[in-house]
Amino acid sequence: MSYAEADTADAYDVIVLGAGAGGMAAAVVAANEGLKTLLIEKTEYVGGTTAISGGMVWVPNNGKMAAAGLPDTAEAARAYLDATAGEENGDNGSDALRRVFLAEAPGAIDYFDRHTQVNLVPLPFYPDYYPDLPGATQGGRVMEPLAFDARELGDSFKLLRPPLPEFTLLGGMMVARPDIVHFRRLFKSPASALRVARLVSAYALQRISLHRGANLVLGNALAGRLLKSLLALGVPIRLKTETNRLLQEDGRVTGVETASAEGTRIIHARCGVVLAAGGFSHSAALRGSLLPSEAGMHSAAAPGNSGDGINLALSAGGEVPGDNASNAFWAPVSHFTRADGSAGVYPHTVTDRGKPGMMAVNGEGHRFTNESNSYHEFVKAMLRSHNQSPAIPAHLICDHQSLWQYGLGAVKPMCLRLAPYIDSGYLVQAQNLDQLAQKIGVPGRHLKETVAAYNADAERGEDSAFGRGGNAYHKYVGDPGNRPNPCMRPMATTPFYAIALYPGDLGTAAGARSSGNGQVLDGGGQPIPGLYACGNDMNSVMGGSYPGPGITLGPALVFGYLAAMHMAHGEQANSDNRRTA
Repeated sequence: MSYAEADTADAYDVIVLGAGAGGMAAAVVAANEGLKTLLIEKTEYVGGTTAISGGMVWVPNNGKMAAAGLPDTAEAARAYLDATAGEENGDNGSDALRRVFLAEAPGAIDYFDRHTQVNLVPLPFYPDYYPDLPGATQGGRVMEPLAFDARELGDSFKLLRPPLPEFTLLGGMMVARPDIVHFRRLFKSPASALRVARLVSAYALQRISLHRGANLVLGNALAGRLLKSLLALGVPIRLKTETNRLLQEDGRVTGVETASAEGTRIIHARCGVVLAAGGFSHSAALRGSLLPSEAGMHSAAAPGNSGDGINLALSAGGEVPGDNASNAFWAPVSHFTRADGSAGVYPHTVTDRGKPGMMAVNGEGHRFTNESNSYHEFVKAMLRSHNQSPAIPAHLICDHQSLWQYGLGAVKPMCLRLAPYIDSGYLVQAQNLDQLAQKIGVPGRHLKETVAAYNADAERGEDSAFGRGGNAYHKYVGDPGNRPNPCMRPMATTPFYAIALYPGDLGTAAGARSSGNGQVLDGGGQPIPGLYACGNDMNSVMGGSYPGPGITLGPALVFGYLAAMHMAHGEQANSDNRRTA
Protein backbone atom coordinates (compact mmCIF):
# COMPACT_ATOMS: atom_id res chain seq x y z
CA MET A 1 0.00 0.00 0.00
CA SER A 2 1.36 3.40 -0.89
CA TYR A 3 0.70 6.55 1.09
CA ALA A 4 -1.70 7.77 -1.58
CA GLU A 5 -4.01 4.75 -1.23
CA ALA A 6 -6.87 4.85 1.23
CA ASP A 7 -6.12 3.22 4.58
CA THR A 8 -9.18 2.11 6.50
CA ALA A 9 -7.75 -0.68 8.66
CA ASP A 10 -8.46 -0.54 12.37
CA ALA A 11 -5.97 -3.22 13.47
CA TYR A 12 -2.23 -3.68 12.93
CA ASP A 13 0.62 -5.64 14.41
CA VAL A 14 2.64 -2.50 15.16
CA ILE A 15 1.72 1.16 15.50
CA VAL A 16 4.53 3.70 15.56
CA LEU A 17 3.87 7.22 16.84
CA GLY A 18 6.25 9.75 15.29
CA ALA A 19 8.02 9.90 11.94
CA GLY A 20 11.52 10.99 12.87
CA ALA A 21 14.54 8.72 12.42
CA GLY A 22 13.70 6.45 15.37
CA GLY A 23 10.05 6.05 14.45
CA MET A 24 10.69 5.48 10.76
CA ALA A 25 13.48 3.00 11.61
CA ALA A 26 11.15 1.02 13.89
CA ALA A 27 8.42 1.01 11.24
CA VAL A 28 10.80 -0.04 8.45
CA VAL A 29 12.25 -2.93 10.43
CA ALA A 30 8.86 -4.10 11.70
CA ALA A 31 7.42 -4.12 8.20
CA ASN A 32 10.50 -5.80 6.75
CA GLU A 33 10.16 -8.53 9.38
CA GLY A 34 6.62 -9.23 8.20
CA LEU A 35 4.57 -7.21 10.67
CA LYS A 36 1.60 -5.16 9.49
CA THR A 37 2.73 -1.67 10.48
CA LEU A 38 1.15 1.78 10.70
CA LEU A 39 3.10 5.03 11.11
CA ILE A 40 1.27 7.99 12.68
CA GLU A 41 2.65 11.56 12.61
CA LYS A 42 0.96 14.61 14.13
CA THR A 43 2.48 17.18 11.75
CA GLU A 44 2.10 17.53 8.00
CA TYR A 45 5.61 16.16 7.31
CA VAL A 46 7.70 13.07 7.94
CA GLY A 47 11.30 13.50 9.05
CA GLY A 48 11.01 15.24 12.42
CA THR A 49 14.12 16.94 13.73
CA THR A 50 16.21 14.47 11.73
CA ALA A 51 15.19 16.19 8.49
CA ILE A 52 16.55 19.56 9.66
CA SER A 53 19.66 18.15 11.35
CA GLY A 54 23.20 17.47 10.21
CA GLY A 55 22.28 13.80 9.90
CA MET A 56 25.33 12.46 11.72
CA VAL A 57 24.99 8.95 13.18
CA TRP A 58 27.47 7.87 15.88
CA VAL A 59 28.22 4.14 15.60
CA PRO A 60 31.39 2.90 17.34
CA ASN A 61 33.14 -0.13 15.86
CA ASN A 62 30.87 -0.10 12.82
CA GLY A 63 31.56 -2.60 10.09
CA LYS A 64 32.85 -0.03 7.60
CA MET A 65 35.57 1.48 9.80
CA ALA A 66 38.20 -1.20 9.25
CA ALA A 67 37.73 -1.08 5.46
CA ALA A 68 38.29 2.67 5.63
CA GLY A 69 41.52 2.19 7.58
CA LEU A 70 39.94 3.44 10.81
CA PRO A 71 39.95 0.45 13.19
CA ASP A 72 37.93 0.61 16.39
CA THR A 73 36.99 -1.78 19.16
CA ALA A 74 34.05 -2.11 21.48
CA GLU A 75 36.50 -1.88 24.38
CA ALA A 76 37.85 1.47 23.21
CA ALA A 77 34.33 2.81 22.72
CA ARG A 78 33.36 1.57 26.17
CA ALA A 79 36.37 3.32 27.71
CA TYR A 80 35.40 6.54 25.97
CA LEU A 81 31.77 6.37 27.09
CA ASP A 82 32.85 5.54 30.64
CA ALA A 83 35.03 8.66 30.59
CA THR A 84 32.39 10.96 29.10
CA ALA A 85 28.98 9.63 30.10
CA GLY A 86 29.54 7.12 32.85
CA GLU A 87 30.90 9.40 35.53
CA GLU A 88 28.20 12.06 35.11
CA ASN A 89 25.17 9.85 35.62
CA GLY A 90 23.58 8.12 38.56
CA ASP A 91 21.64 4.87 38.56
CA ASN A 92 19.29 5.82 35.75
CA GLY A 93 19.80 2.72 33.62
CA SER A 94 21.84 4.50 30.97
CA ASP A 95 24.99 2.43 31.62
CA ALA A 96 23.17 -0.81 30.85
CA LEU A 97 21.66 0.74 27.73
CA ARG A 98 25.09 1.89 26.58
CA ARG A 99 26.32 -1.71 26.84
CA VAL A 100 23.41 -2.79 24.66
CA PHE A 101 24.08 0.02 22.21
CA LEU A 102 27.77 -0.88 21.85
CA ALA A 103 26.94 -4.55 21.35
CA GLU A 104 24.06 -4.12 18.92
CA ALA A 105 24.83 -0.95 16.93
CA PRO A 106 27.17 -2.50 14.33
CA GLY A 107 24.64 -5.24 13.52
CA ALA A 108 21.74 -2.82 13.39
CA ILE A 109 23.51 -0.52 10.94
CA ASP A 110 24.44 -3.53 8.82
CA TYR A 111 20.77 -4.53 8.79
CA PHE A 112 19.74 -1.13 7.46
CA ASP A 113 22.49 -1.32 4.85
CA ARG A 114 21.31 -4.73 3.61
CA HIS A 115 17.52 -4.42 3.89
CA THR A 116 16.63 -0.75 3.41
CA GLN A 117 17.56 2.34 1.40
CA VAL A 118 19.55 3.69 4.36
CA ASN A 119 23.23 3.71 3.49
CA LEU A 120 25.71 5.25 5.92
CA VAL A 121 29.42 5.82 5.41
CA PRO A 122 32.06 6.65 8.04
CA LEU A 123 33.73 10.05 7.95
CA PRO A 124 37.52 9.72 8.08
CA PHE A 125 37.99 12.92 10.09
CA TYR A 126 35.25 13.92 12.49
CA PRO A 127 36.62 13.68 16.03
CA ASP A 128 34.70 12.70 19.12
CA TYR A 129 33.85 15.80 21.17
CA TYR A 130 36.41 15.00 23.90
CA PRO A 131 39.28 13.75 21.74
CA ASP A 132 41.89 13.66 24.50
CA LEU A 133 39.95 11.26 26.74
CA PRO A 134 40.66 7.51 26.79
CA GLY A 135 39.18 5.59 23.88
CA ALA A 136 38.40 8.65 21.72
CA THR A 137 38.83 8.52 17.96
CA GLN A 138 39.38 11.20 15.35
CA GLY A 139 37.16 9.63 12.72
CA GLY A 140 35.14 6.65 11.60
CA ARG A 141 32.60 6.41 14.41
CA VAL A 142 30.68 9.28 12.88
CA MET A 143 28.69 8.11 9.87
CA GLU A 144 26.67 10.17 7.44
CA PRO A 145 24.01 9.19 4.91
CA LEU A 146 24.89 9.08 1.26
CA ALA A 147 23.28 11.84 -0.79
CA PHE A 148 19.80 10.91 -1.97
CA ASP A 149 17.94 11.87 -5.13
CA ALA A 150 14.49 12.87 -3.91
CA ARG A 151 13.01 12.23 -7.34
CA GLU A 152 12.95 8.57 -6.27
CA LEU A 153 10.14 9.51 -3.89
CA GLY A 154 7.85 10.67 -6.69
CA ASP A 155 4.87 12.63 -5.40
CA SER A 156 5.79 11.65 -1.83
CA PHE A 157 8.72 14.09 -1.94
CA LYS A 158 6.25 16.72 -0.76
CA LEU A 159 5.74 14.74 2.46
CA LEU A 160 9.37 15.17 3.54
CA ARG A 161 10.08 18.01 5.97
CA PRO A 162 12.30 20.57 4.22
CA PRO A 163 15.64 21.58 5.72
CA LEU A 164 16.02 24.91 7.46
CA PRO A 165 16.16 27.67 4.82
CA GLU A 166 19.32 29.00 6.47
CA PHE A 167 21.11 25.78 5.48
CA THR A 168 20.15 26.01 1.82
CA LEU A 169 21.09 28.29 -1.06
CA LEU A 170 19.04 29.89 -3.81
CA GLY A 171 15.72 29.10 -2.18
CA GLY A 172 16.03 25.34 -1.75
CA MET A 173 19.45 23.97 -2.76
CA MET A 174 21.18 21.76 -0.21
CA VAL A 175 24.98 21.71 -0.17
CA ALA A 176 27.04 18.70 0.91
CA ARG A 177 29.85 19.27 3.39
CA PRO A 178 32.66 18.69 0.83
CA ASP A 179 31.10 21.27 -1.50
CA ILE A 180 31.03 24.06 1.08
CA VAL A 181 34.73 24.69 0.50
CA HIS A 182 34.07 25.11 -3.24
CA PHE A 183 31.47 27.80 -2.58
CA ARG A 184 33.93 29.58 -0.29
CA ARG A 185 36.60 29.42 -3.02
CA LEU A 186 34.19 30.38 -5.80
CA PHE A 187 36.18 33.46 -6.82
CA LYS A 188 39.62 32.02 -6.04
CA SER A 189 39.73 28.67 -7.81
CA PRO A 190 38.68 27.81 -11.39
CA ALA A 191 38.06 24.22 -10.31
CA SER A 192 35.78 25.38 -7.50
CA ALA A 193 33.99 27.78 -9.82
CA LEU A 194 33.33 24.92 -12.26
CA ARG A 195 32.06 22.67 -9.48
CA VAL A 196 29.70 25.36 -8.22
CA ALA A 197 28.45 26.03 -11.75
CA ARG A 198 27.59 22.37 -12.20
CA LEU A 199 25.75 22.20 -8.88
CA VAL A 200 23.76 25.35 -9.56
CA SER A 201 22.89 24.23 -13.09
CA ALA A 202 21.62 20.87 -11.85
CA TYR A 203 19.57 22.64 -9.19
CA ALA A 204 18.06 25.02 -11.74
CA LEU A 205 16.94 22.10 -13.89
CA GLN A 206 15.37 20.38 -10.88
CA ARG A 207 13.40 23.47 -9.94
CA ILE A 208 11.61 23.43 -13.30
CA SER A 209 9.43 20.61 -12.00
CA LEU A 210 10.12 20.40 -8.24
CA HIS A 211 9.34 22.61 -5.26
CA ARG A 212 12.97 22.45 -4.08
CA GLY A 213 16.28 20.83 -4.95
CA ALA A 214 16.25 17.05 -5.26
CA ASN A 215 19.86 16.44 -4.20
CA LEU A 216 19.35 15.71 -0.51
CA VAL A 217 22.25 15.59 1.95
CA LEU A 218 22.71 15.61 5.74
CA GLY A 219 19.66 14.76 7.85
CA ASN A 220 17.30 15.37 4.96
CA ALA A 221 19.00 12.56 3.04
CA LEU A 222 18.62 10.19 6.01
CA ALA A 223 14.94 11.04 6.39
CA GLY A 224 14.43 10.74 2.63
CA ARG A 225 16.06 7.32 2.56
CA LEU A 226 13.90 6.11 5.43
CA LEU A 227 10.78 7.42 3.69
CA LYS A 228 11.78 5.63 0.49
CA SER A 229 12.15 2.43 2.50
CA LEU A 230 8.68 2.84 4.03
CA LEU A 231 7.13 3.42 0.61
CA ALA A 232 8.86 0.36 -0.82
CA LEU A 233 7.41 -1.77 1.97
CA GLY A 234 3.92 -0.30 1.58
CA VAL A 235 3.75 1.09 5.12
CA PRO A 236 0.76 3.45 5.44
CA ILE A 237 1.53 6.86 6.92
CA ARG A 238 -1.13 8.98 8.58
CA LEU A 239 -0.10 12.62 8.78
CA LYS A 240 -1.78 15.39 10.77
CA THR A 241 -3.03 12.77 13.21
CA GLU A 242 -2.73 13.14 16.98
CA THR A 243 -2.85 10.36 19.54
CA ASN A 244 -5.31 11.05 22.34
CA ARG A 245 -4.57 8.04 24.50
CA LEU A 246 -3.21 4.52 24.67
CA LEU A 247 -5.57 1.56 24.89
CA GLN A 248 -4.81 -0.91 27.69
CA GLU A 249 -6.25 -4.28 28.63
CA ASP A 250 -5.08 -6.12 31.76
CA GLY A 251 -1.97 -3.93 31.90
CA ARG A 252 -1.02 -4.45 28.26
CA VAL A 253 -1.00 -1.64 25.70
CA THR A 254 -3.23 -2.81 22.86
CA GLY A 255 -3.59 0.22 20.60
CA VAL A 256 -4.32 3.93 20.37
CA GLU A 257 -7.13 6.41 20.04
CA THR A 258 -6.32 9.01 17.39
CA ALA A 259 -7.84 12.30 16.29
CA SER A 260 -7.60 13.92 12.87
CA ALA A 261 -9.72 15.95 10.49
CA GLU A 262 -11.61 12.73 9.73
CA GLY A 263 -12.56 12.33 13.39
CA THR A 264 -11.65 10.02 16.26
CA ARG A 265 -10.54 6.44 15.60
CA ILE A 266 -9.66 3.41 17.67
CA ILE A 267 -6.78 1.42 16.17
CA HIS A 268 -5.54 -1.83 17.69
CA ALA A 269 -1.97 -3.10 17.81
CA ARG A 270 -1.39 -6.84 18.29
CA CYS A 271 2.35 -6.67 19.03
CA GLY A 272 2.96 -3.20 20.32
CA VAL A 273 2.94 0.58 20.14
CA VAL A 274 6.23 2.44 19.68
CA LEU A 275 6.58 5.94 21.16
CA ALA A 276 8.85 7.97 18.88
CA ALA A 277 7.31 11.44 19.03
CA GLY A 278 10.58 13.35 19.42
CA GLY A 279 10.77 14.32 23.09
CA PHE A 280 9.48 17.47 24.79
CA SER A 281 11.39 20.40 23.30
CA HIS A 282 8.20 22.41 22.74
CA SER A 283 6.29 21.44 25.89
CA ALA A 284 6.20 24.33 28.34
CA ALA A 285 5.03 22.05 31.14
CA LEU A 286 7.76 19.43 30.74
CA ARG A 287 10.45 22.04 30.15
CA GLY A 288 9.33 23.76 33.32
CA SER A 289 9.74 20.61 35.38
CA LEU A 290 12.80 19.09 33.70
CA LEU A 291 15.00 21.93 32.39
CA PRO A 292 16.63 24.95 34.07
CA SER A 293 14.38 27.99 34.11
CA GLU A 294 17.15 30.00 32.43
CA ALA A 295 16.75 27.84 29.31
CA GLY A 296 13.34 29.28 28.54
CA MET A 297 11.57 27.91 25.46
CA HIS A 298 14.47 28.18 23.01
CA SER A 299 14.68 25.11 20.78
CA ALA A 300 15.84 24.20 17.30
CA ALA A 301 13.89 20.93 17.33
CA ALA A 302 11.02 20.23 14.95
CA PRO A 303 7.76 21.92 15.97
CA GLY A 304 5.83 18.71 16.67
CA ASN A 305 8.11 17.62 19.52
CA SER A 306 5.84 18.64 22.38
CA GLY A 307 6.08 15.73 24.79
CA ASP A 308 3.21 13.62 23.47
CA GLY A 309 5.07 10.32 23.62
CA ILE A 310 6.50 10.92 27.08
CA ASN A 311 3.08 11.90 28.45
CA LEU A 312 1.61 8.72 26.96
CA ALA A 313 4.33 6.68 28.64
CA LEU A 314 3.60 8.34 31.98
CA SER A 315 -0.12 7.68 31.57
CA ALA A 316 0.63 3.97 31.14
CA GLY A 317 2.74 3.77 34.29
CA GLY A 318 6.16 4.65 32.90
CA GLU A 319 8.59 7.03 34.54
CA VAL A 320 11.27 9.57 33.63
CA PRO A 321 14.58 9.20 35.52
CA GLY A 322 15.57 12.19 37.58
CA ASP A 323 19.35 11.93 37.53
CA ASN A 324 20.51 12.53 33.97
CA ALA A 325 23.62 14.66 33.55
CA SER A 326 21.43 16.95 31.42
CA ASN A 327 17.84 16.63 30.35
CA ALA A 328 18.49 18.29 27.00
CA PHE A 329 21.05 18.17 24.22
CA TRP A 330 22.14 21.77 24.34
CA ALA A 331 23.09 24.17 21.56
CA PRO A 332 23.27 27.98 21.55
CA VAL A 333 20.63 29.51 19.30
CA SER A 334 19.82 32.91 17.87
CA HIS A 335 16.39 34.27 16.90
CA PHE A 336 15.37 36.16 13.80
CA THR A 337 12.44 36.80 11.48
CA ARG A 338 12.58 35.50 7.93
CA ALA A 339 11.61 37.52 4.88
CA ASP A 340 8.24 35.71 4.77
CA GLY A 341 7.52 36.77 8.35
CA SER A 342 8.09 33.36 9.94
CA ALA A 343 10.15 33.03 13.10
CA GLY A 344 13.58 31.47 12.68
CA VAL A 345 15.79 29.72 15.23
CA TYR A 346 19.39 29.22 14.20
CA PRO A 347 21.44 26.53 16.01
CA HIS A 348 25.08 27.55 16.32
CA THR A 349 26.72 24.15 16.05
CA VAL A 350 29.85 24.16 13.85
CA THR A 351 29.49 26.95 11.30
CA ASP A 352 30.66 30.02 13.20
CA ARG A 353 31.61 29.88 16.92
CA GLY A 354 34.87 28.02 16.44
CA LYS A 355 36.06 29.95 13.41
CA PRO A 356 38.93 32.47 13.47
CA GLY A 357 38.05 36.06 14.31
CA MET A 358 35.03 35.15 16.45
CA MET A 359 34.47 35.16 20.18
CA ALA A 360 31.61 35.01 22.67
CA VAL A 361 31.27 37.45 25.56
CA ASN A 362 28.97 37.63 28.56
CA GLY A 363 27.16 40.65 29.93
CA GLU A 364 30.41 41.98 31.43
CA GLY A 365 32.14 41.95 28.06
CA HIS A 366 34.38 39.01 29.02
CA ARG A 367 34.89 35.65 27.35
CA PHE A 368 33.50 32.88 29.54
CA THR A 369 34.37 29.63 27.73
CA ASN A 370 36.19 28.01 24.86
CA GLU A 371 34.13 28.90 21.80
CA SER A 372 35.46 25.87 19.89
CA ASN A 373 34.10 23.34 22.36
CA SER A 374 31.00 21.36 21.42
CA TYR A 375 27.71 23.22 21.35
CA HIS A 376 26.51 21.15 24.33
CA GLU A 377 29.51 22.24 26.41
CA PHE A 378 29.09 25.83 25.25
CA VAL A 379 25.55 26.07 26.66
CA LYS A 380 26.59 24.34 29.88
CA ALA A 381 29.20 27.08 30.21
CA MET A 382 26.56 29.76 29.54
CA LEU A 383 24.40 28.37 32.34
CA ARG A 384 27.35 28.14 34.76
CA SER A 385 28.61 31.61 33.93
CA HIS A 386 25.16 33.11 34.34
CA ASN A 387 25.29 32.21 38.03
CA GLN A 388 28.20 34.66 38.46
CA SER A 389 27.85 37.18 35.61
CA PRO A 390 24.97 37.64 33.18
CA ALA A 391 25.52 35.35 30.18
CA ILE A 392 21.95 34.95 28.91
CA PRO A 393 21.99 36.28 26.36
CA ALA A 394 25.64 36.10 25.47
CA HIS A 395 26.90 37.78 22.31
CA LEU A 396 28.87 36.22 19.51
CA ILE A 397 31.05 38.92 17.95
CA CYS A 398 33.33 39.05 14.94
CA ASP A 399 34.98 41.42 12.51
CA HIS A 400 34.09 42.09 8.89
CA GLN A 401 36.58 39.62 7.45
CA SER A 402 35.17 36.72 9.46
CA LEU A 403 31.58 37.69 8.71
CA TRP A 404 32.31 37.67 4.98
CA GLN A 405 34.30 34.43 5.09
CA TYR A 406 32.25 32.31 7.49
CA GLY A 407 28.91 34.05 8.01
CA LEU A 408 27.36 34.64 11.42
CA GLY A 409 24.30 32.65 12.37
CA ALA A 410 21.55 33.19 9.81
CA VAL A 411 23.81 35.58 7.89
CA LYS A 412 25.41 33.41 5.22
CA PRO A 413 29.04 33.77 4.09
CA MET A 414 29.68 36.35 1.36
CA CYS A 415 26.33 37.99 2.09
CA LEU A 416 25.90 41.12 -0.03
CA ARG A 417 22.76 42.44 1.70
CA LEU A 418 23.26 42.91 5.42
CA ALA A 419 20.61 45.61 5.72
CA PRO A 420 17.65 43.25 6.36
CA TYR A 421 19.51 41.59 9.24
CA ILE A 422 20.64 44.91 10.69
CA ASP A 423 17.26 46.61 10.29
CA SER A 424 15.49 43.72 12.02
CA GLY A 425 17.87 43.95 14.99
CA TYR A 426 19.26 40.43 14.49
CA LEU A 427 22.70 41.63 13.45
CA VAL A 428 24.39 44.48 15.32
CA GLN A 429 26.90 46.51 13.31
CA ALA A 430 29.36 49.00 14.77
CA GLN A 431 32.31 50.97 13.44
CA ASN A 432 34.41 50.47 16.57
CA LEU A 433 34.43 48.44 19.77
CA ASP A 434 33.11 51.27 21.95
CA GLN A 435 30.07 51.56 19.72
CA LEU A 436 29.62 47.79 19.63
CA ALA A 437 29.79 47.59 23.43
CA GLN A 438 27.16 50.31 23.76
CA LYS A 439 24.82 48.59 21.31
CA ILE A 440 25.00 45.17 22.99
CA GLY A 441 24.99 46.59 26.50
CA VAL A 442 28.40 45.58 27.86
CA PRO A 443 31.13 47.77 29.44
CA GLY A 444 33.25 49.27 26.67
CA ARG A 445 36.49 49.06 28.64
CA HIS A 446 35.97 45.37 29.35
CA LEU A 447 35.18 44.54 25.73
CA LYS A 448 38.26 46.36 24.44
CA GLU A 449 40.44 44.57 27.00
CA THR A 450 38.92 41.24 26.04
CA VAL A 451 39.49 41.81 22.32
CA ALA A 452 43.05 43.02 22.94
CA ALA A 453 43.88 39.88 24.93
CA TYR A 454 42.26 37.68 22.30
CA ASN A 455 44.16 39.40 19.49
CA ALA A 456 47.49 39.02 21.28
CA ASP A 457 46.82 35.32 21.80
CA ALA A 458 45.76 34.96 18.17
CA GLU A 459 49.04 36.46 17.00
CA ARG A 460 50.94 33.91 19.10
CA GLY A 461 48.59 31.11 18.07
CA GLU A 462 47.85 30.14 21.67
CA ASP A 463 44.69 30.83 23.68
CA SER A 464 46.02 31.58 27.16
CA ALA A 465 42.50 31.83 28.63
CA PHE A 466 40.75 28.66 27.43
CA GLY A 467 43.10 26.66 25.18
CA ARG A 468 41.06 27.22 22.04
CA GLY A 469 42.44 25.31 19.06
CA GLY A 470 44.25 22.89 21.33
CA ASN A 471 42.66 19.58 20.38
CA ALA A 472 41.49 17.65 17.32
CA TYR A 473 37.85 18.66 17.64
CA HIS A 474 38.76 22.34 17.83
CA LYS A 475 40.81 21.92 14.68
CA TYR A 476 37.85 20.28 12.96
CA VAL A 477 35.47 23.18 13.65
CA GLY A 478 38.15 25.78 12.89
CA ASP A 479 39.69 26.71 9.58
CA PRO A 480 42.66 24.50 8.67
CA GLY A 481 43.96 27.21 6.33
CA ASN A 482 44.34 29.70 9.18
CA ARG A 483 47.78 29.77 10.82
CA PRO A 484 49.15 29.34 13.39
CA ASN A 485 45.88 28.52 15.20
CA PRO A 486 42.94 27.25 13.09
CA CYS A 487 40.47 28.76 15.56
CA MET A 488 41.93 32.21 16.21
CA ARG A 489 42.75 35.30 14.15
CA PRO A 490 42.98 38.92 15.36
CA MET A 491 39.69 40.82 15.16
CA ALA A 492 40.83 43.88 13.26
CA THR A 493 38.79 44.64 10.13
CA THR A 494 35.89 46.99 10.70
CA PRO A 495 32.94 47.10 10.97
CA PHE A 496 32.42 44.78 13.92
CA TYR A 497 29.32 42.63 14.31
CA ALA A 498 27.40 40.82 17.03
CA ILE A 499 24.35 38.61 17.49
CA ALA A 500 22.66 37.50 20.71
CA LEU A 501 22.92 33.85 21.76
CA TYR A 502 20.50 31.99 24.04
CA PRO A 503 20.68 28.53 25.59
CA GLY A 504 18.69 26.26 23.33
CA ASP A 505 18.40 22.60 22.52
CA LEU A 506 18.58 20.30 19.53
CA GLY A 507 16.35 17.82 21.34
CA THR A 508 15.64 16.54 24.82
CA ALA A 509 17.44 13.78 26.70
CA ALA A 510 14.96 12.95 29.47
CA GLY A 511 12.47 10.33 28.37
CA ALA A 512 10.76 7.13 29.39
CA ARG A 513 12.96 4.66 31.22
CA SER A 514 13.29 1.68 28.89
CA SER A 515 14.85 -1.75 28.61
CA GLY A 516 17.48 -2.88 26.15
CA ASN A 517 14.69 -4.11 23.92
CA GLY A 518 13.14 -0.65 23.88
CA GLN A 519 10.30 -1.70 26.21
CA VAL A 520 9.02 1.09 28.44
CA LEU A 521 9.54 0.19 32.12
CA ASP A 522 7.15 0.93 34.97
CA GLY A 523 8.09 2.41 38.33
CA GLY A 524 9.20 -1.01 39.56
CA GLY A 525 11.52 -1.55 36.62
CA GLN A 526 9.26 -4.07 34.86
CA PRO A 527 8.35 -3.86 31.15
CA ILE A 528 4.91 -2.51 30.31
CA PRO A 529 3.66 -5.14 27.85
CA GLY A 530 3.08 -3.79 24.37
CA LEU A 531 4.75 -0.41 24.91
CA TYR A 532 8.10 0.61 23.42
CA ALA A 533 10.06 3.83 23.06
CA CYS A 534 12.96 5.03 20.93
CA GLY A 535 14.55 8.30 19.87
CA ASN A 536 14.03 11.17 22.28
CA ASP A 537 10.95 9.57 23.85
CA MET A 538 13.37 7.03 25.35
CA ASN A 539 15.58 8.25 28.16
CA SER A 540 19.00 9.12 26.77
CA VAL A 541 21.31 6.17 26.30
CA MET A 542 24.06 8.64 27.18
CA GLY A 543 22.22 9.83 30.28
CA GLY A 544 22.14 13.37 28.93
CA SER A 545 25.84 13.51 28.10
CA TYR A 546 26.95 14.39 24.57
CA PRO A 547 30.12 12.41 23.72
CA GLY A 548 30.12 13.00 19.97
CA PRO A 549 28.27 14.00 16.82
CA GLY A 550 25.32 11.75 16.09
CA ILE A 551 24.79 10.34 19.59
CA THR A 552 21.07 11.02 19.29
CA LEU A 553 20.52 9.56 15.82
CA GLY A 554 22.77 6.55 16.42
CA PRO A 555 20.75 5.25 19.38
CA ALA A 556 17.47 6.28 17.70
CA LEU A 557 18.15 3.98 14.75
CA VAL A 558 19.54 1.18 16.89
CA PHE A 559 16.75 1.08 19.49
CA GLY A 560 14.10 1.53 16.82
CA TYR A 561 15.59 -1.59 15.23
CA LEU A 562 15.75 -3.46 18.55
CA ALA A 563 12.15 -2.62 19.45
CA ALA A 564 10.90 -3.84 16.07
CA MET A 565 12.94 -7.04 16.25
CA HIS A 566 11.61 -7.75 19.74
CA MET A 567 8.02 -7.32 18.54
CA ALA A 568 8.68 -9.51 15.52
CA HIS A 569 10.63 -12.30 17.18
CA GLY A 570 10.31 -11.93 20.94
CA GLU A 571 13.06 -12.83 23.35
CA GLN A 572 14.66 -15.28 20.92
CA ALA A 573 15.89 -12.31 18.88
CA ASN A 574 17.59 -10.67 21.82
CA SER A 575 20.64 -11.22 23.94
CA ASP A 576 20.55 -11.43 27.73
CA ASN A 577 22.00 -7.95 28.21
CA ARG A 578 19.05 -6.47 26.30
CA ARG A 579 16.54 -8.21 28.55
CA THR A 580 18.15 -6.97 31.75
CA ALA A 581 18.89 -3.35 30.78
